[in-house]
Amino acid sequence: MDTHALTTPALLVESAALEANLAAMAAVLPGPRLRPHVKAHKCTSLAARQRAAGHPGFTCATIREAEGMAAAGLGGDLLLANEVLDTRRVGALIERGARVTVAVDSVQTVEAAAEGGVREVLIDVNVGLPRCGCQPDRAGALASLARQRGLTVRGVMGYEGHLMMLTPEDDRARRTEDAMKLLLAAHADVGGELISAGGTGTHAMNTWATEIQAGSYALMDTAYSAAGLPFQQALSVLGTVISASSGNSADSSTGGEPWVVANVGLKALGMDHGNPTIPDATVWYCSDEHVTFSPERPGSVRVGDRVRVIPAHVDPTVTMHEAMYLVDGDRVLERWPVDLRGW
Repeated sequence: MDTHALTTPALLVESAALEANLAAMAAVLPGPRLRPHVKAHKCTSLAARQRAAGHPGFTCATIREAEGMAAAGLGGDLLLANEVLDTRRVGALIERGARVTVAVDSVQTVEAAAEGGVREVLIDVNVGLPRCGCQPDRAGALASLARQRGLTVRGVMGYEGHLMMLTPEDDRARRTEDAMKLLLAAHADVGGELISAGGTGTHAMNTWATEIQAGSYALMDTAYSAAGLPFQQALSVLGTVISASSGNSADSSTGGEPWVVANVGLKALGMDHGNPTIPDATVWYCSDEHVTFSPERPGSVRVGDRVRVIPAHVDPTVTMHEAMYLVDGDRVLERWPVDLRGW
């Protein structure tokens, strides 16, 4: 199949760029040093490629992701890196043979893990991002409570997500070290074999964690690309040009500049990191079903043309689509269901 046969908007993944990204990450973080985060792509076919690159364990953000990974035969060592107050579905997965470790950061989440059939936990520690995680000086007490409730404490986790795209790189490295000092102090009180942290933006500089939870590196987006990371843009959303204006000198809002509209809008893109990018064009804005942009060369884009729209944030973009198409240029190689959506 050719990409021109696809119904648009369609999620495309350039095969060569994907393989280059998988290889580049595996060279820096081989084997269990990387625990790929599937929330970035929500696709078991892509996760299988990550396992083939040498990474046996995976990070999940939702119970649905863990269930889908286990159903696909990828449940050998899953980390649910999120707090859960009803773990019965996780317990059922474990009973069926999956290994699922769950993050806990409070008495309530420890009790929920024990009551729902979870056997292994990580103590989630706040290392600077105001989201989940206990204070570092509370980690030891939570670990003791977890052990009293019959849980195995595998170690600690902490996410320096507030630093992932920080520039310049020297500041990112310095502040990552500060964050990891907090996590190491907590680990001294908790024990266990795992210090789980990091992401795509700190994957190479975070040398304190025993495993890194990177996910976006496989597909990439413009926000991460701006941070100067050594990964290629593999993901785009294919759109069709549905309208083209010649411009209107009487329209003060455009200065008479011509514009083009493609059918890739808010319902096909994650927009929390800003507008998408279109090669050789300036994006003006997105609306529900449309992206309005001006080509660098007026008249070069016509109604019916296909354009590739590059998202600013990969994770919420992927979850809006039922499938992604692995491509080599305009040739479609495979269709991969985005089968880990939902909760």
